[in-house]
Amino acid sequence: MKNILLGFLILIVVGFVTSCATVAVTGRSQLNLVPNSELIPMATTQYKDIITKGPLSTNVAKTQMVRDVGIKIQKAVEEYMSSNGKSSELNGFEWEFNLIEDTSTVNAWCMPGGKVAFYSAILPICKDENGIATVMGHEVAHAIANHGRERMSQQMVAQVGLSAFSSLLGNSPAMAQQLLLQAVGAGTTIGMLKFSRSHESEADHMGLIFMAIAGYDPSQAAEFWKRMSAMSGGAKPPEFLSTHPSDETRIKDIEVWLPEALKYYKK
Repeated sequence: MKNILLGFLILIVVGFVTSCATVAVTGRSQLNLVPNSELIPMATTQYKDIITKGPLSTNVAKTQMVRDVGIKIQKAVEEYMSSNGKSSELNGFEWEFNLIEDTSTVNAWCMPGGKVAFYSAILPICKDENGIATVMGHEVAHAIANHGRERMSQQMVAQVGLSAFSSLLGNSPAMAQQLLLQAVGAGTTIGMLKFSRSHESEADHMGLIFMAIAGYDPSQAAEFWKRMSAMSGGAKPPEFLSTHPSDETRIKDIEVWLPEALKYYKK
């Protein structure tokens, strides 16, 4: 029995070690149990379903502004990845930027593979292109850092166990789709929140660099979060029960990362 348990533990350790990836920009190691070759097509299908249901905004000017900023952030990402020998990590990316008409949902997200959605309710807080670039850089950073893949891998381990993850996508597509939507959105249990807050901070850091390369002033990111804080009016849950860092924490972290980001900023 001891030998069996030992062998099982060895398999688990080997599985985790061989399933590690490295995040661009920060160099952090992360769990990777789902190849992007399988995840991105699934994400694309989910994105098309959401965009089809929409409704997409009919405001041409606002839609174009979101897309213009998105394209600049896309080019900045491609420039950064190319200059750091990581262009291959963008294989399978087919960028798309859409504005969904929703006056009550203050949100934006990016699917694995570069599919971005903004909700119109977040635009007044963004205020201008700098604000949109702050959000866009952050959300795109989630995709570049493969946070969705990492969250999904964590959830697969938590929900079905390491021994079953390899058959999940083929045998339980509905569960796999649900895990993907959770991974792109937020963790659902306190046990997963630690990772989600880590991801949010990492995306803030990376997003500053991407928006700076794209020609947007990274110092404006803190101003966006100050507006977000003012809008919330303190009606947020305690940080330890939130999947996002508090606005105060974010602003302080941005001030720490700002000198690094400014090195990439060209007016």
